[in-house]
Amino acid sequence: MTKTEEMIERAKNVATTAEERERQRRSFAYGNAKTENDLVTWEMIEQAALKHKKA
Repeated sequence: MTKTEEMIERAKNVATTAEERERQRRSFAYGNAKTENDLVTWEMIEQAALKHKKA
């Protein structure tokens, strides 16, 4: 087994918290939005996430 495969196997057993998953979700949204529109800010993503959470 290669080192990469070993790391993948270990990663499968890592538990993430709801807070970590939310942070990853926002980071993913920011990265994708920023590639489409350079005017997107992290604050915009935070505001959208809060608005979505309330809905």
